[in-house]
Amino acid sequence: MLIETRPYKKTHLGISLGLTVFYSSAVVVIPLLGLFFHSLGIGVSGILEVFSDERIRSALLLSFSVGFISALINLFVGFLFAWVLVRYHFPFKKLLDTLIDLPFTLPTAVAGIALTTIYSQNGIIGSYFDQWGIKIAYTPIGIVIALVFIGFPFVVRTVQPVIEELPKELEESARCLGATPFQTFYKVLLPELWPSLLAGTGMAFARSIGEYGSVVFISGNIPGKTEILPLLIVTKLEQYEYEKATSIALVMLLTSFVFMFLINLLQERASKKLS
Repeated sequence: MLIETRPYKKTHLGISLGLTVFYSSAVVVIPLLGLFFHSLGIGVSGILEVFSDERIRSALLLSFSVGFISALINLFVGFLFAWVLVRYHFPFKKLLDTLIDLPFTLPTAVAGIALTTIYSQNGIIGSYFDQWGIKIAYTPIGIVIALVFIGFPFVVRTVQPVIEELPKELEESARCLGATPFQTFYKVLLPELWPSLLAGTGMAFARSIGEYGSVVFISGNIPGKTEILPLLIVTKLEQYEYEKATSIALVMLLTSFVFMFLINLLQERASKKLS
């Protein structure tokens, strides 16, 4: 008896692809296109004129500089946390592993208020540094601390599974061949971890660029000094300057996209070298 078979795989592929395209278009593509065309309403010359404003240039430089610095810090801090959680056993390890996800679940405004309270001149940590003439809150230093707080879980949760899957035989073989601990890490482990490190750092940077809630309190919002781009966008919207607000958002979008594209390109090349 011959039984007619149906192309289930092709049918499922068509449905899944259709839902994926519809969802991505409704949630991502259409809003981004709307932002792009709304910005073009003032023309390219108008967009360039917007960024002739010293206040906008200062906010642009501050947002991307503190985002880059915090991403580099998260690269090392996140890797350290992931390495300790995987390779060592100690009391309250499960509690520490749970606390790492706290920035994901904690409202960003609550995190910003808590960090401001701790690092202000009257705070527990801020008062100590104030004795030495170092001010943390309402300075770029405080912004970097807030961005590190909300960004390091991205690196930890990206790198942690890769470290767990690394066979310990690689390290043992390298040591048996006379490699030092540094050589073992640099030549054996780091090539395996590098793609995940790039991915986690890229996500932390992208989150830092658009972060608002945890930064708006600790930054102090001083124009030209501690004013970030997301806050400036909100300010322009409140002043009904929609073209300027969308132009700033478009520059943030394009810059973040280029950066993430380069990260993905480097990650792909690193993965090909391993295969």
